[in-house]
Amino acid sequence: MKLRVSAVQYKLQTITSFEQFAAQVEHYIKTAEEFGAEFILFPEFMTTQLMSIGDENGKALGIEDLPNFTEAYEALFTQLAKHYNVHIIAGTHVIKKDDKLLNTAHLFYPDGAIGRQPKLHITPTEVTEWNMGAGEGLTVFETDKGTIAVLTCYDIEFPEIVRMAKVKGADVIFCPSCTDDRHGFYRVRYTSHARAVENQVYVVLTGTVGSLPTVDFMRANYGQAAIITPNDIPFPPRGIMAEGEINDDMIVTADLDLDLLYEVRERGAVTTWRDRRVDLYPDW
Repeated sequence: MKLRVSAVQYKLQTITSFEQFAAQVEHYIKTAEEFGAEFILFPEFMTTQLMSIGDENGKALGIEDLPNFTEAYEALFTQLAKHYNVHIIAGTHVIKKDDKLLNTAHLFYPDGAIGRQPKLHITPTEVTEWNMGAGEGLTVFETDKGTIAVLTCYDIEFPEIVRMAKVKGADVIFCPSCTDDRHGFYRVRYTSHARAVENQVYVVLTGTVGSLPTVDFMRANYGQAAIITPNDIPFPPRGIMAEGEINDDMIVTADLDLDLLYEVRERGAVTTWRDRRVDLYPDW
């Protein structure tokens, strides 16, 4: 089984309408479609771009205003997933549930279905500056190309949750991310490699680039997409199938061969998934 994935280094820039956002999104989807992508990954907090539209006084909207765009956001990506017959992991969008703001990844299926995965681990800035809440459970998603999970940015830094996703059957972890400096970027990047080695899975990672000068905490972005493999002979030695240019507006695309994962789990130079000591540390 193979699947072709594209990861978008989404360029944040000030806009004046939802229609501008929709046009930019469709540009990336059309580009990925030209390369035959079956799954398209956008980064975390991509819809903070909508905050730059501003209010009637020209002041940027607040994070608490983002849930007002949920209906339009879901309608847009549902239509695009159907029209282009692709799975779209549309980054994350902030929704409101039970008076709590949740930074939620959305998976849009070609048949119109929507899967949702709230971010499970919340950074100090998200808590203190945006009053963001944490999700309460992990979901893996069945697709016609296999089982996947969507874990957002900080989530990938916790080995337990990725192990849980693998136990539930996920072979590909999609990781939308948003980091504002090199330190944050490399935390996410290095731990993505660790999770791929530990669990013998693919990790598809991307982040925001560009800037939103009027939006607090989104003025700086440091991002790069990467399609990460286990480190074993069937894969590239550095465990990188494809990667973008840091901070450029671009897309990277690669084919993921799931049969290679099954092969290295059984007969790899190391068999980290098979050799885990569940007698000492249960999967959860």
